Amino acid sequence: MSLSFLRDREFIRSMLALALPVAFQQLITASLNMIDVLMVSRLGETSVAALGLANQIFFLLILFLFGVTSGMSIFTAQYWGKEDVENVRKVLGICLAIAVAVAAAFTLAATLIPQRLMSFYTEDQEVIQLGSDYLRIVGLSYIPMAVSVSYIAVLRSITFVKITVMVSVLALGLKTLLAYLLIFGIGVFPELGVRGAAIGTAVGWAFECILLIILVYTLRTPLAASPFLFFQFNRPFAVNVLRTSMPAAINEVLWSVGITSYNAVYARIGTDAIAAVNINATIEELVFVLFIGLGNACAVMVGNKIGAGDKEIAFEYGRRFLILGVTVAVLGGGMIFSLREVIISRLPEISLSTADNLRGLMFVFATSAWLKMVNFILFIGAMRAGGDTRYAMFTELFSIWAIGVPAALIGGFVLHLPVYGVYALVLVEEAAKAIIIIRRFLSRKWIHDLVNVPGD
Repeated sequence: MSLSFLRDREFIRSMLALALPVAFQQLITASLNMIDVLMVSRLGETSVAALGLANQIFFLLILFLFGVTSGMSIFTAQYWGKEDVENVRKVLGICLAIAVAVAAAFTLAATLIPQRLMSFYTEDQEVIQLGSDYLRIVGLSYIPMAVSVSYIAVLRSITFVKITVMVSVLALGLKTLLAYLLIFGIGVFPELGVRGAAIGTAVGWAFECILLIILVYTLRTPLAASPFLFFQFNRPFAVNVLRTSMPAAINEVLWSVGITSYNAVYARIGTDAIAAVNINATIEELVFVLFIGLGNACAVMVGNKIGAGDKEIAFEYGRRFLILGVTVAVLGGGMIFSLREVIISRLPEISLSTADNLRGLMFVFATSAWLKMVNFILFIGAMRAGGDTRYAMFTELFSIWAIGVPAALIGGFVLHLPVYGVYALVLVEEAAKAIIIIRRFLSRKWIHDLVNVPGD
């Protein structure tokens, strides 16, 4: 494993310029989400479970949007490498149309049938009621959130990363402050518990959307054009974009359904089990700061090189990011392992059984973080940047539905393993996926130039 590329100053400078702002944004996100969990944990395990399960609906939506926007970013990154701003704007228009339409459907479901949604995950009536109260409020923010996610994805792919970081950090700060005031009823604010967390989240998303659009135009970014220009694309153009980007969206939807199936299994093991899973997920998010920063930089840099016609350099960049990612993940896993007891000691309100489950979950994650990083860098970074979305989709769906979900069901309901045992069994899916995807990466068949074609 050669590290000689670390002497390539241009690569390191470009990588850090893209990865560090995104990683910083994700660090703020993860840190504030951890604060949210700590605040809600003071209301009891039932509240933690309710908030975590209610957010599974948001998880489905955000992953669909992530699939759509990352699929569209394949084109915006390559068009940006080709210096074609007009088509960057048209891709944003397609992205906005799909994202808003899907977010509207989720809003209707979250506000009109929240109990039915919650009952998929648990039979605990108190958890269902608290989660429904949360969904009715936070569901109102799904449309502005979809607009924000679309703009942020395109801005990142054309290297305007600092704007997205500044807006997201401000919005997250407002969300956390307002949630704190409303959860506990500080000063003149009413004490609303879980509903207070929902109001903080909804206001934060609305604020982010408004501020982001204002800055896009006041700073005169390449997206500062008449909105009508975004939608002046013809049918062949739209079909070409959707043919490559929609498999990424479908992939994320079906993958996220698989992940929520895992959570349904965890929840039926017990409320203490799903509470531990939700706390562990927040801890994992801190390590994923590094995943997302490197993955975003990989996607942009690889996509730009493909758009510029430098396929061999694009492959080399993918290889470099894979080496960096695994190294960082091993270090992150070691940090989580060494801090397990310190973190658990900071959660005195949780029960002994929840603490034991959390301890086991953190151990499993700490020893497997590198494996997840391999898949993240190759799937989300390199292969999507190369437009290899259909192969990635079939690989992902095979691994999660043929291996992961059956493993969770067998572990939870046949072998009756503790929640961390089920979590470990599910990782067989990650291992199988990594074997398949590494072979594909080394073959170079994932590199597709989507913008330098005759008649483009």
